[in-house]
Amino acid sequence: ASVLFLRACLALLAMPIYLLSFLGIWEPFCRKIFFPYFLEKFSAVHERKTKKQKQELFRNLPDFTSPSGELKLLEIGTGCGANFQFYPPGCKVTCTDINPNFQRGLSRSMNKNQHVHYEHFLVAAGEDLHQVPSGSVDAVICTLVLCSVHSVNGTLKEVLRVLRPGGAFYFLEHVAADHSSWKYFWQQICYPTWKLVFDGCCLTREIWKNLEQASFSELKLQHISVALPWTPIQPHIIGYAVK
Repeated sequence: ASVLFLRACLALLAMPIYLLSFLGIWEPFCRKIFFPYFLEKFSAVHERKTKKQKQELFRNLPDFTSPSGELKLLEIGTGCGANFQFYPPGCKVTCTDINPNFQRGLSRSMNKNQHVHYEHFLVAAGEDLHQVPSGSVDAVICTLVLCSVHSVNGTLKEVLRVLRPGGAFYFLEHVAADHSSWKYFWQQICYPTWKLVFDGCCLTREIWKNLEQASFSELKLQHISVALPWTPIQPHIIGYAVK
């Protein structure tokens, strides 16, 4: 009852956004203007908070170089390209995102990271990567994306399809807090309004369970807390899985 009451209070505070959504105005405005602007600013903050963890996470990317000597990466939900700085020199990156409106921030990130060879930008959802041939990439990267895909299992199925045998899937995602914690209590309260405001972002997904149930031969996963005070997205998982 307390969750429902506080959800209603939060919805009242966000009533203008709910009204714009009812009129069909908010979603296109969010996808084209608000969310690309917000994500670029938020990515800069998140990157500062997770820089050491990302450096450690991507440190072994060269280990998955194919026998031909090339390292082909596919990034799902590239956004503004916050991960480019961590990729090894000379690797080839195919960028995908369901939202094509990140081009300005993405271009800035590409210009800053000339050590990476950018092959394609594909407008594609994580659950449908049909433009990418099966078994064609050495590693797939996905950070802060599985919270908003329509199907986590569907996305992981596509990841496994496009990876070559022995390839790796790298992830860093915010997840549901422990169910007995106050963090989870506030996640439940914020959930509906947060999802509306931030383009479908879900606060209470237990993504580690999807990863554990997927058909990876090896999974290295760690639960961490990212210092993002006054937000409901502090609990994260980080790691990689091998096909």
